[in-house]
Amino acid sequence: MKVFNSIVAAMLAAGLSGCNNAEPQSTAQVAPGAPGDTPFWAYSGKTGIGTSYEAYSNGEYSDNSATGTVSKVWFSLAKGMITETMFGLIHQAQIRDMQFIVTGEDFVVAEQQGLNNTVEYLSTDENGRPLSLAYRVTSEDPQGRFRIIKDIFTDPDAQTLMVRARFEASKPGLTAHVQVNPYVNNDGLNDSAKVVGNALIASSAGTHFLSLQSAQPLAESSVGFFGKSDRLTQLNSGTAMTSYATTGEQTGNVTMSATLGEIKEDTQFDLVLSYGSTEQAALAEGQKTLARGYDEVLAHFNGDGAHIGWQDYLQSLSVAQLYAATADGGKLLNTSALVLKAQEDKTYAGALIASLSNPWGDTVKAEQGHTGYKAVWVRDFYQVAMAFLAMGDNDTAKAAFNYLPKVQVRKSTPGNQGDSGWFLQKTHVDGELEWVGVQLDQTAMPIMLAWKLYQADVLSKEELVKWYGDMLKPAADFLVDGGLAKILWNDTQITPPYTQQERWEEQAGYSPSTTAAVIAGLVSASEIASLSGDTQNAERYLAIAKSYNSDVEKLMFTTKGTLKGQSADGRYFVRIAQDDNTNADTQLASNNGRAGMDKKQILDGGFLELVRYGVRSADNEAITATLPEYDDQTLEENLRVKYTFTDAQGEAFPGWRRYGNDGYGEDEKRGTNYAEDGENTDGQRGRVWPFFTGERGHYEIAAANLLDGQAAQQKFADIKYNYVRGMEGFANKGMMLPEQVWDGVGVNPFGYEMGQGTNSATPLAWTHAEYVKLLRSFNDKAVWDHYPLVEQKLK
Repeated sequence: MKVFNSIVAAMLAAGLSGCNNAEPQSTAQVAPGAPGDTPFWAYSGKTGIGTSYEAYSNGEYSDNSATGTVSKVWFSLAKGMITETMFGLIHQAQIRDMQFIVTGEDFVVAEQQGLNNTVEYLSTDENGRPLSLAYRVTSEDPQGRFRIIKDIFTDPDAQTLMVRARFEASKPGLTAHVQVNPYVNNDGLNDSAKVVGNALIASSAGTHFLSLQSAQPLAESSVGFFGKSDRLTQLNSGTAMTSYATTGEQTGNVTMSATLGEIKEDTQFDLVLSYGSTEQAALAEGQKTLARGYDEVLAHFNGDGAHIGWQDYLQSLSVAQLYAATADGGKLLNTSALVLKAQEDKTYAGALIASLSNPWGDTVKAEQGHTGYKAVWVRDFYQVAMAFLAMGDNDTAKAAFNYLPKVQVRKSTPGNQGDSGWFLQKTHVDGELEWVGVQLDQTAMPIMLAWKLYQADVLSKEELVKWYGDMLKPAADFLVDGGLAKILWNDTQITPPYTQQERWEEQAGYSPSTTAAVIAGLVSASEIASLSGDTQNAERYLAIAKSYNSDVEKLMFTTKGTLKGQSADGRYFVRIAQDDNTNADTQLASNNGRAGMDKKQILDGGFLELVRYGVRSADNEAITATLPEYDDQTLEENLRVKYTFTDAQGEAFPGWRRYGNDGYGEDEKRGTNYAEDGENTDGQRGRVWPFFTGERGHYEIAAANLLDGQAAQQKFADIKYNYVRGMEGFANKGMMLPEQVWDGVGVNPFGYEMGQGTNSATPLAWTHAEYVKLLRSFNDKAVWDHYPLVEQKLK
């Protein structure tokens, strides 16, 4: 404590404004208003995410690694605010937001009110490429009365988020405040809070603790219940502020707040949010960070000098050789590398989540624990693992593969009463069951990844043989034989290649994208079985792959399509089919508020995966016959999938929706978020997903390789212009790539601009991974996650 107090004294001596500038307020013991207003998750359109870089020790995270203590703290930024810090496991949110408030004689303005804000990276190279996930967020009052400049990063050697807040005012008499809305242990209803000396403490169940501390003494520290007795509510009421020492015995949606002081010239405050399993531990973590100080913690975070940090991670990668493939000089590539690594759990090495966000979170109640997209889907997982391999991060790719048994269904899986070998739909990073639908592509992709890792010498033959017996053979057997999925709600007999769910998790049937993965998985399994000495199964897997392959067009390509558009001729791959007659008028199931339609009217881009994995060539007649409908922008709005956007220079680039009649998005009739009140509506509309621009770019690379000379060169130039530049055009101000972007259709109360990320999920790991893979493919002039073995064996 002597070190900590000396720092406080030094900062006060330097002239920083503190509690002495604040007006005295009345105080009371117990805050009224329990349990507070209904809690909701934070806005999902993040403009930044961050965590410290930690090195592996033998493929695991350990406090004994080269980077020392493993910091298990994550944060995100949205609308200029700090949102959803996580601690422990990557899905365990601890706050909804931390925001600053400025008051004057006649106004109260909080960051949530939509200040004009910019996002910068604190560490960049000479070309503006980010070198770490430390941010500076500048928020400016539209009336010009003040600015708030926040530097935000975590402490690599403590369980702490550090925030340096600097305030500038255009006139005297303005006061700065801070307010935190804790959601300790991943929900917003069961917390308590209290003032402890110069700190504020929030806790849940006596086992999870969060502290707010400052290098400068906090004035009028207070706790309260959100919407009832919190600081912002009191300030907005116009009545005298009452500070409360505790929320008492009742739990609820609580807040912690304090007055920072009068805003003078270059006023700044160093604040920390810190975490622990006891109150003392949480306080100690924050004090440790404050004792090290801003400069030392930031240097460690960045990897300056002798410190090991994010710069070291970037230098370990092969991204520099891909800069020439980019259209922005490599800025988004560096960001993508950092963002992908940041979305890995640090208790379970290799556990790669889909997004550090909760889709449409600000209208989703936070009354109980929720992972949102902070969870493992093996399909997204595969895309990210392949991106790590493309960047030269073999260690993370291998750690990811080694993690996979945790999410494979085995006899020992809790609640399993059926057959094993398949991979779970969605799980927590610790393997806890969440969604249990069978998606056959998610069972094939671990086999595909194994083959790629073996080819890249990341897995030795001995390791591959071991994993064949333990994990890959059961998966391949399930792709051949199917079986009974009986776990939790699911009690379904699976008969491949008919999948219970395709890659959008909504329909059963024969799916081009799922079947492409199943065939590639079985061909890869055949080769792995052969290397393992299992000749009988090697022959069986290949024979079944060929059988599935022979039925692709029969089951999924219609010759009597009913789409009406300038390019429609009735011949194209459908999204999914449930029977043996692809020309039948079969109705798809209703979902996401949209009534089911004739399968022949629904397009998606899944057929392109047949080319990506080597099941069909780029010039295959069925593939090329589908492209005109897929690209037809004259189709009726609900069935159309392609849209055109323009970048800042006014240049056009393409984007595609998941499929026609998609309902996974904002309501075009009412202007509400997806399932805003917990119910689907008939106006919900799935928007454009940027990673389809990358998927199409990969197809075009495959097509370019069928050309010679000048024609091939021109094709590659077009790919960079349309698809690489196009993906870069979807990035937001923090260079985060979204799940969905606004397509211009319907009511728009949110004020989204065309091509701007919506509140679905940003950053989406799959989108960043697709961008990285597109650059590697463009650089190599060959599709990165193509399987030449599949082409060879299917001939």
